Amino acid sequence: MSFEIHVSGHVSEVVEQTVPGLVADLVASGITAGDADLWGPDAADEASRRLGWVQAVTVSRPLVAEIEALRADLVARGVTRVVLAGMGGSSLAPEVIARTHGVPLTILDSTAPGQVLAAIDGDPETGGLEQTVLVVSSKSGSTVETDAARRAFAAAWSDLGIDPADRIVVVTDPGSPLEAEARAAGHRVFAADPNVGGRYSALTAFGLVPAGLAGADIGQLLDEADATLLEVAVDDPRNPALVLAAAIAGGQPRRDKLALISDGTHIVGLPDWIEQLIAESTGKSGTGILPVVMTPLSPELDLPLDDLQVVRLVGDAVHFQILEQHPGEILVSGSLGAQFLVWEYATAIAGRLLGIDPFDQPDVEAAKAAARGLLDAQPVPTAPAFVENGVEVRVSEPSLAADGTLAGVLSALWQRVPADGYVAVQAYVDRGSVPQLAGVRELIAADAGRPTTFGWGPRFLHSTGQYHKGGPANGVFLQITERTDVDLEIPGRPFTFGRLIEAQASGDAAVLAERGRPVVTLTLTDPATEVLTLFEAAQ
Repeated sequence: MSFEIHVSGHVSEVVEQTVPGLVADLVASGITAGDADLWGPDAADEASRRLGWVQAVTVSRPLVAEIEALRADLVARGVTRVVLAGMGGSSLAPEVIARTHGVPLTILDSTAPGQVLAAIDGDPETGGLEQTVLVVSSKSGSTVETDAARRAFAAAWSDLGIDPADRIVVVTDPGSPLEAEARAAGHRVFAADPNVGGRYSALTAFGLVPAGLAGADIGQLLDEADATLLEVAVDDPRNPALVLAAAIAGGQPRRDKLALISDGTHIVGLPDWIEQLIAESTGKSGTGILPVVMTPLSPELDLPLDDLQVVRLVGDAVHFQILEQHPGEILVSGSLGAQFLVWEYATAIAGRLLGIDPFDQPDVEAAKAAARGLLDAQPVPTAPAFVENGVEVRVSEPSLAADGTLAGVLSALWQRVPADGYVAVQAYVDRGSVPQLAGVRELIAADAGRPTTFGWGPRFLHSTGQYHKGGPANGVFLQITERTDVDLEIPGRPFTFGRLIEAQASGDAAVLAERGRPVVTLTLTDPATEVLTLFEAAQ
């Protein structure tokens, strides 16, 4: 088998209670046949237009030769560096594919000016702008981040006397505004399947084009998924997708925090992709499953959390089970193509178990609308509640800042976490300059004593941002922003990248606060230095 899943303890009981009903209802074969009624009448219309991913392996086969031919042409012309401008599912899947296959792919899924400039400039190892091709991926064709990146790269090439026409490759839905504009500009366009949502698009053009151009063996990836097709399509108690869905979404009371732990030995970065798939698919109507990306030594694993379900992604689930004996955990192993397919099926099935539509994202637009409003209005920033060692502190509720110290504000925020709640850390900064900031997650999880997520902004707005607003109202939010002298114009737009990321952070905070979620925003005025201040306060 190309995919193995092993469960034990209470998870075995949940699976035994849940899977027979899924088999009797013909859920697996129903998904494979495109039955849009599986999620109820309210979801039928959306589901009827979002099940194309089931056929992705077959539909995507002809793309392999096209992508490989384009890569050969680019390499022959000395264009060997691939940059991907995409958000959410459009960037996370190709990032996993490229890292797992060991090929260089620069991901630009941020509007932080420093990060955009670094992507444009390149580096000695992968090459500079002269050796670069930009893949612009946007399902809607109107994603503000990818549009801004495309404009900035085009201007930079023009400044060097290079025609951007053959340096930009576009992946978008047919009929989107981006498709028309790209074809008019002479860019190579790959039309994606409009019947596939972004987070289910790993095995479509959105995953394959950038990874393939970077040199990944995308034919092998499809072969891996193809080898699993029959397993997930049959109504059988051994179907790994049915077992996985039951394990993560079945049972009462349900363990709705999902710890994703990877051994990183054969697949690199898969938890980040699973996180956006599950969070955006299930976090709505006040329910959902919250994925939390952890390490094998994360503090939550030593806490008595009865709402935390552990999933370990390992090289060999059978061998791991024999050696380690982790009762009550879910052990998963398989090739990358198999993982993509099984998790997509399992997430869709989990939506049925939760009674929600796993294909819509009704709350994602709220933060985007708030950001657009701030860009149009250009309001004066609110004064901080106080400043400590250069860190500006702003709060959604005055009582959070009553202590007047950074450590006190964080403590007050942790006290707002309900018994079944979580902490979300949102870092709207240039992660290339302060990658160590991600380490604050471990400190906060230990200090708060609750599951803690970490997301780089604005990337997470296109994935876990849905859960933050549509899922259970039991989260507290720590925003980390930065003030920097580095900025970059967006050609043809009345705002800069710096202004854009600032509006995205402020808009998201406003929407969260309006929905009763406590928010603390820490602005680093000297990020490289003040990260240490933040780490000390978080302890």
